[in-house]
Amino acid sequence: MPAKPQQRLLRNTVKDKLGRGELVLSLTVRLVRTVEISALASTAGFDSIYIDLEHSTFSLDATSQICMSALALNIAPFVRVPNVDYVARVLDGGALGIIAPHIESSEDAERIVRAAKFPPLGHRSFSAALPHFQYQSVDAGEMFSALDDATMVIAMVESAKGLEAVDRIAAVPGVDVVFIGTNDLCASLGVPGQLDHPLVRDAYAYAMQACQRHGKSLGIGGLAGSPALLARYVALGAQYVSTGTDLSFLLGAATAKARQLRELPTPPVPQAGGSTR
Repeated sequence: MPAKPQQRLLRNTVKDKLGRGELVLSLTVRLVRTVEISALASTAGFDSIYIDLEHSTFSLDATSQICMSALALNIAPFVRVPNVDYVARVLDGGALGIIAPHIESSEDAERIVRAAKFPPLGHRSFSAALPHFQYQSVDAGEMFSALDDATMVIAMVESAKGLEAVDRIAAVPGVDVVFIGTNDLCASLGVPGQLDHPLVRDAYAYAMQACQRHGKSLGIGGLAGSPALLARYVALGAQYVSTGTDLSFLLGAATAKARQLRELPTPPVPQAGGSTR
């Protein structure tokens, strides 16, 4: 009988889907600090969550708890870090990927890759009994290989300087996704808030060409409220889509429900002298 294919020690479903050319949908976590957000993301049909430590007051403990709950539900947990010092700690806490903001050069990208990967590609240090393996003791060589294969580095390009260097950023070994931060990029290009400006369209096309040259995926950020623009860049070839924050989804649904109920007919005004029963 033919041998059964060896099962991977650790899987990153987002990396698998990107490798197959499929669309990946991500929910940004900026409000909910408990593990329920992973179950909600799974039920809603998201592939990934990313916890935004750049624009929130989340603790590392809350971040780790959410990452571990996502792992159990086969939702890939990523963390947007405020700086490189957070990389090893959030990865050891259960994250399967780093979203690195404000990448403006190949040197910036290399710095994140080195922090996220084990030798020889990086300098991430050894830590035993990790949540990715349910705290089992794993052979160091197997652990290094499994984690390096599953851990993604997503480089955010959100400035004119970063855009100028996007081809060199995409060429860095270990970078998996070039992720356009559209709103910050608009501001840097001198067209704040103009998400459909020709400069922005050209930026996406240029970044897509860089990704195709170097076998990387393109990500879209900041366009959750513009479905037509999202569709345009997915048609261009973008695969990783940041769909919005837990805060925006909660506020949007609550606002829609309140508006719907405000449109109900006005209750009749009680007539003077009428029955009070």
